[in-house]
Amino acid sequence: MELAHSLLLNEEALAQITEAKRPVFIFEWLRFLDKVLVAANKTDVKEKQKKLVEQLTGLISSSPGPPTRKLLAKNLAALYSIGDTFTVFQTLDKCNDIIKSKDDTATYLPTKLAAVACVGAFYEKMGRMLGSSFPETVNNLLKSLKSAESQGRSEILMSLQKVLNGLGGAAASCHRDIYKNARSLLTDRSMAVRCAVAKCLLELQNEAVFMWTAELENVATLCFKALENSNYGVRVAVSKLLGTVMATALIPKQATVMRQNVKRATLEEVLELMATGFLRGGSGFLKSGGEMLKVGGSVNREVRVGVTQAYVVFVTTLGGQWLERNFATFLSHVLDLVSHPRATQTHVEAVYSRRCVSFILRATVGSLLGEKAQIAAAKDICQAIGKQMKAVEAVVNDANSENKSGAADVAASQHVMVCALQELGSLVQSLNATASPLIQEPSIGLLETVTSVLLHPSMAARLAAAWCLRCVAVALPFQLTPFLDRCAERLNNLKTSPEAVSGYSFAMAALLGGVHQCPLGIPHAKGKMVVSIAEDLLRTAAQNSRLSLQRTQAGWLLLGALMTLGPSVVRYHLPKMLLLWRNVFPRSLKELEAEKARGDSFTWQVTLEGRAGALCAMRSFVAHCPELLTEDVIRKLMTPIECAMTMMSHIPSVIKAHGAHLKASAAMVRLRLYDILALLPPKTYEGSFNALLRELVAEFTLTDNSANTTTSLLRSLCHYDDSVLLGSWLQETDHKSIEDQLQPNSASGSGALEHDPSSIYLRIPAGEAVPGPLPLGVSVIDASVALFGVVFPHVSYKHRLQMLDHFAECVKQAKGVRQQAVQLNIFTAVLSALKGLAENKSTLGPEEVRKSALTLVMGALDNPNPILRCAAGEALGRMAQVVGEASFIARMAQYSFDKLKSARDVVSRTGHSLALGCLHRYVGGIGSGQHLKTSVSILLALAQDGTSPEVQTWSLHSLALIVDSSGPMYRGYVEPTLSLVLTLLLTVPPSHTEVHQCLGRCLGAIITTVGPELQGNGATISTIRSSCLVGCAITQDHSDSLVQAAAISCLQQLHMFAPRHVNLSSLVPSLCVHLCSSHLLLRRAAVACLRQLAQREAAEVCEYAMSLAKNAGDKENSGININPFAPGAGSRRDAHSRHQGVNITETGLEGVLFGMLDRETDRKLCSDIHDTLGHMLSSLAVENLSHWLMLCKDVLAASSDMSTAAPLGGGKDEESEKKDEMDDDTMFTTLGEEDKSKPSVAPRWATRVFAADCLCRVIMLCENANKAHFDLALARSARLKNPKNDFLVLHLSDLIRMAFMAATDHSNQLRMAGLQALEDIIKKFASVPEPEFPGHVILEQYQANVGAALRPAFSQDTPSDITAKACQVCSAWIGSGVVSDLNDLRRVHNLLVSSLDKVQAGKGSSSQLYRESATTMEKLAVLKAWAEVYVVAMKIKKEAETKPKRVLKSTEEDEDDFGTVDELPPDSLITLVQPELPALSRLWLAALKDYALLTLPAEFATQLPPDGGAFYTPETIDTARLHYRNSWAPILHAVALWLNSTGFNASESTEETATAMPNSQKRATSIMLNQTPGTPPTTKSLPEINKDRMHLILGVSIQFLCSPRPEEPVEHVTSCLQALHTLLDSPCARIHIAEDQLLGVELLSVLHRLLLTWDPPSVQLLVTGVVQQIVRAAQDYLQEKRNALNEDDIEEKENPLALGEGGESGGLVPGKSLVFAAMELLMFILVRHMPHLSSKVSDSPSHIAAKSHLSEESARLVAATVTILSDLPSLCSPAGCMTILPTILFLITRVLKETAVKSADNQVPPPVSAALQGIKNIVTLPTVKTDETQKQWTGLIRSTLASILEYSQPALVFKPFVSVKISQSLFSETLLA
Repeated sequence: MELAHSLLLNEEALAQITEAKRPVFIFEWLRFLDKVLVAANKTDVKEKQKKLVEQLTGLISSSPGPPTRKLLAKNLAALYSIGDTFTVFQTLDKCNDIIKSKDDTATYLPTKLAAVACVGAFYEKMGRMLGSSFPETVNNLLKSLKSAESQGRSEILMSLQKVLNGLGGAAASCHRDIYKNARSLLTDRSMAVRCAVAKCLLELQNEAVFMWTAELENVATLCFKALENSNYGVRVAVSKLLGTVMATALIPKQATVMRQNVKRATLEEVLELMATGFLRGGSGFLKSGGEMLKVGGSVNREVRVGVTQAYVVFVTTLGGQWLERNFATFLSHVLDLVSHPRATQTHVEAVYSRRCVSFILRATVGSLLGEKAQIAAAKDICQAIGKQMKAVEAVVNDANSENKSGAADVAASQHVMVCALQELGSLVQSLNATASPLIQEPSIGLLETVTSVLLHPSMAARLAAAWCLRCVAVALPFQLTPFLDRCAERLNNLKTSPEAVSGYSFAMAALLGGVHQCPLGIPHAKGKMVVSIAEDLLRTAAQNSRLSLQRTQAGWLLLGALMTLGPSVVRYHLPKMLLLWRNVFPRSLKELEAEKARGDSFTWQVTLEGRAGALCAMRSFVAHCPELLTEDVIRKLMTPIECAMTMMSHIPSVIKAHGAHLKASAAMVRLRLYDILALLPPKTYEGSFNALLRELVAEFTLTDNSANTTTSLLRSLCHYDDSVLLGSWLQETDHKSIEDQLQPNSASGSGALEHDPSSIYLRIPAGEAVPGPLPLGVSVIDASVALFGVVFPHVSYKHRLQMLDHFAECVKQAKGVRQQAVQLNIFTAVLSALKGLAENKSTLGPEEVRKSALTLVMGALDNPNPILRCAAGEALGRMAQVVGEASFIARMAQYSFDKLKSARDVVSRTGHSLALGCLHRYVGGIGSGQHLKTSVSILLALAQDGTSPEVQTWSLHSLALIVDSSGPMYRGYVEPTLSLVLTLLLTVPPSHTEVHQCLGRCLGAIITTVGPELQGNGATISTIRSSCLVGCAITQDHSDSLVQAAAISCLQQLHMFAPRHVNLSSLVPSLCVHLCSSHLLLRRAAVACLRQLAQREAAEVCEYAMSLAKNAGDKENSGININPFAPGAGSRRDAHSRHQGVNITETGLEGVLFGMLDRETDRKLCSDIHDTLGHMLSSLAVENLSHWLMLCKDVLAASSDMSTAAPLGGGKDEESEKKDEMDDDTMFTTLGEEDKSKPSVAPRWATRVFAADCLCRVIMLCENANKAHFDLALARSARLKNPKNDFLVLHLSDLIRMAFMAATDHSNQLRMAGLQALEDIIKKFASVPEPEFPGHVILEQYQANVGAALRPAFSQDTPSDITAKACQVCSAWIGSGVVSDLNDLRRVHNLLVSSLDKVQAGKGSSSQLYRESATTMEKLAVLKAWAEVYVVAMKIKKEAETKPKRVLKSTEEDEDDFGTVDELPPDSLITLVQPELPALSRLWLAALKDYALLTLPAEFATQLPPDGGAFYTPETIDTARLHYRNSWAPILHAVALWLNSTGFNASESTEETATAMPNSQKRATSIMLNQTPGTPPTTKSLPEINKDRMHLILGVSIQFLCSPRPEEPVEHVTSCLQALHTLLDSPCARIHIAEDQLLGVELLSVLHRLLLTWDPPSVQLLVTGVVQQIVRAAQDYLQEKRNALNEDDIEEKENPLALGEGGESGGLVPGKSLVFAAMELLMFILVRHMPHLSSKVSDSPSHIAAKSHLSEESARLVAATVTILSDLPSLCSPAGCMTILPTILFLITRVLKETAVKSADNQVPPPVSAALQGIKNIVTLPTVKTDETQKQWTGLIRSTLASILEYSQPALVFKPFVSVKISQSLFSETLLA
């Protein structure tokens, strides 16, 4: 391949290679030439031009393949435009001669096509330079168009399009000829030709005025005809043509209008024309008579879907501003479409029309309008609904006059209502909290309007209104509870109106279903309310026959919706529910029998509906409350369910007796039954399998069903990868919701709420906007198929055989269309069953079962229906997987091999080739290894069958499956496969897109198989790699978006395995271009690839993307349009050449991705964009700070008051004046930005939230990068050295501004993100000094901003989660020490005071909108904030008290000691907190008490107080736990500080406050003090109360420290340890802990455990502090005991000194001894920091005896440890001392030896002084002077001193220092002894 890389074609090399490889060699040379010509030196090109032209023109007649001819033409044209143009006419003539040639053989065709392509390329590149030669060329092309076959026709049309593009207005003389000739081909047999015509005419309409004036109606009619029997590609192309022509007719382009005096069409005319297509389809307006009757009067669906897309193109082309101005007209037109009787002839057609209209509205209003314009649009929709509703009410009230037309109007109005309400709901939901003005403005009356529709006579409209309310409530959760109450109230008031009962119950059910999307939930009591309403409805149903049906349905619907609230609510109502369920069904078989004979048709209808409703509620229960499904509950549920199963067999006789109108109700019962059984474990209904299977099989084999209904599940049960065969990739396009209508299975895409009202409260399947259950007939079959799959694995083999035989029989019996339907259903069921078997890991059964199954499946492999063949292949693979025996697999494979060798027909060749692929897919590489060779050779042969693209597609698809599943085993076949793939890519016509898609899949699979080997440099690997790259290049250049997407994923794979060989400089720009593609799959692939690239090479990706922006400026047609006054000029150009519409401005690729977030709705795509931006941010943000901050700022600054679209054209005068002042290039870029193909919409709220999150990430990244980011002085000096340096601290004002903008926005999510950012900023910048004003910090100047950002969060109507977050920010701000002025502090402090009042208001505060746990969250957040403030205040106070004593302060502490202390009196913070302390302390203790109770293990659940705690209710206990878990630690610390500061003397506070407290709070306090509510609060003495408090604090601490979860923030651990330390400061607590020695031991062992899992030094230091406190407490206690003994028992013989651990014997008991526990812990710390102290460590072979220098923190730790060690002997009796002293002295002397190293500044290291002090303490111990131990003690001390002196021999120790110290103290002490 390297030989192909030369300017001239290397003809010797070409001659030497084999015939087969030549095309690839030539293609590779052309690829190289394409890159090189642009970059080469002009003179070099001119020198070789003659030879090059010869070589290139020579290639024309060498019959090149499609990709080759495309490149060839491109290169020839480029060569002439770069070099001389002398010979261009000769070449042109040569091409024309070839085109004129009469040779029509197939071999000459490629040459002809190449000539056509060259002509097109010449004109496109050089246009008017070719002057007057064009009429001849055009005539020539048109002449050959008449006789050409389909490939030739599409190639000629593409060339004509290029000719038109290149010549522009100059070709006017040929326009009519081209139009006349092309026109007739719009209805060509070949779809590729239709697409080419549409594109050609699209180019023509740019200049040909007649197309959108005189010929407008004809063009429309032509387009409608072209849409008949079209495929997706044609629909996209034709709708683009139709929409663009219509838009041009309405607002013509400036230039053409100036040239000719044009009559413009009016909006009404244009819309009227489009409507004829929507309503009448392709048949003309004149031929309506006879033809209409023939067609049966229904509109052709393809036409309707195509016209729908054209509407969207029409509006998009005119742009957002046009839509804003004309929205009312457009809306009324679109809604009229769906009220037209022709659009709603049958129910399914009506649903289809509604879907189309909804699509038009969603695609225009949803993406073209900014948030403000969307609110205006919502108002218009509201008015439209109100108007319709008024008309309906008039008809309903006027019921007495026999008004036929009125009834028809009402029926039509329901569809209008559904479309309008769905769009309104979607709008409000996408606006989220920004939609609040819609609700709050009374003039709009949105709620009144929507609720009025709940009384509409039609169920569809009522359901749509309920759905709309759910959307509003989810967007604005504060409306949820009021809505519910309102509906409940109306239901009660209007009990007697059937519509009201139905409508309001729909609304309540919908609202309950929306609760799961509102994190704050609804009050618990609403559940009780719903149950009582539902019970009431069910109870009164029988009283009034006019209402019984509605009341029954409504009651059960509400109970089903209640279940979605989950176990915490349902738990309370379960017994009642079980009773209700039992009562709906007869108790016994006898009753069932008796029932059959009773009743009339109406009572039966009510009964069946009631039972269906009950089963539906059960299903909802099983689905949403799996935790409540105990054995017992399942048993109770089974009683009614079994009864329902028995009832099924009676129903046919009931229907016979009472009429067929009961069929629907009966089907509903079956649907509900199947649904619930599929969710229960099959074991529970084993006994009923036989009866059940009979029902199921009858259901899907259509036994009692005369309609040929087919299931919708087949596609989903087939493998996702088979989409290329099934065409189901349409599910992945932007047009999914309307393209579904054209799928072949029954009622596909006709989902609507009215088919199953229960779906209004269920969760919406991902990717759907509105739930759309399919019609009942299809749903029942779907449910039966799904249940069959669940039950089949549990059925005996005998029954399996019977069923399979029965299936074969059913297929045989049915004929024609019915047979297809039955077969489809049976196959879906069999697939479902095989899938079930595989999931249950069970087998299919013995030989006869397999045989029967195999016959069934093999029979379908040659069925003419491709979907059935696909299903049969899939079933075969699944069967092989389930049977898993080699012989069985071999038999199946052999059968297909034989069939493929003999068969000649397309059907069986496709079916059996897929069978081979599926076998390999499910049995995998190893299982099918022996068939690999045969399979591959057969499939490679089939893939070369050029006569049938279908065979090629199926065989290549199977080949891809085999490559995928064989993995490394396929390595031997890679080369032949790859060479076949390349050959086909170079020869298969591009119109066979499926073949190309499969080739792309094969290529990807091969790349994965070769894998990391691709990095190698061997000859074979290089060849494979370059072949892969050539393959990618060909597919990348294909015109079909799916093929391009496959190419991108291939390149992505290559980049993963061999990154060096993928050329990013060409890949990245092409990906950027695809970001603007109109095909979702292509955008997805591009973003997924960018995401992978950005992970490794973000900088390069951004750089190459920017290069695209630079090049864009050079090309005049880059989509940047310079005329600001042509409203749609730029967008018009982009409307059809969208590939030029990518617009990368100075914000780079990041800016484009941020912009995409506003437009895209696809989940996967958005999450990939988030990831890509995240990767780019992590790698680039710190280097390009200003750029990224600017990006975030631009997005955030677009708060909701921006105008909707950037001013296009002369919208505002001052704008245009400003523009005059701007210099040209900025004007150029800004206009380029404004004139995008879609007007830029201000960023939507979700994008702004993401930008705020990015801001927080930037701060975090800077924190890990460089200190200067958080130090103004450092940053400024670095900036002076190098102006390019950029630091975060220099952008502080921007950061604050962004956080402020976000925190004060309408959107709640954005407010949360803004407050989070504010908190991060405060925490990171609080201590940054202001260099110009010493003693001040830089944040001081932003006090006002912080206060203003926080204030709104404390207003009355703010949701709890935001207030909770704001409390956190408040405490961070007050505690940061930034604010030096007491009055400034007060502002923020007052916010906390006001929220504290709220907390004290007690539980039952009146206005409750959210779940009780939301209140819990808010109250605990307030208490936590106060606790944090109090902790900081006490810290400042303590530092102030100790300050005067410590004059010499080390400099580091100065920094922590905020620089503001000198101005702010040290106790000022305390003075702010002091007044609230009595109340706070009480609330804190109550919260701790709650927390302690909530952390009890589950088995103590019964001991929790029945009516909840101080801040939580028993119903919301699970959610409350989380809130307590977040806030207990600071509260604990605060309580400890408070108890310590009051010295535990604060009992009286309880009495004072008890009188001033509301009742609920009294109860809380009494609970807190362990009293029964109602006893007077003074029954306990102060010591008892204190003891309780001690136990509470120690209990909470020990419980937490035992096992802190790894995800706990370290602050919780430190708070807890500080609390213990503080507590043990107070004498009361010390006595308490020393009295009960086991408590101390327990605490020490817990601390030891903590050290094992947490090793930050800060934690270890705190632990040593607590240990020291415990030891000191024990010392004090022991000393007091000894003193007491000394006084009392002087006359007795007992020695007070013998008190202490160890007693007389000196033994210490582990687990009971405090000293032992302390030594264990201290030893652990010492060995952690000085491993060589432990003999085990130093003796181990891995240990390297290097003397490490201790870090400062370690040194402090070791010193603290040594100090505590030396205190331990004082806790022991003399005998005990002798036990521990050897260890202690050994450790202390070793520490001394290790740490006494001379330092530079002659400072004594802390461990040294601690060790010496410790030895002194031990030596001077009074306790050991007893006769028994004297001798032992003396020996110990001597050896210690000897060791120390021995250590001090070497010169490196401070000899003078140590010896002086020792001689001073130690010897004197020893001598005394």
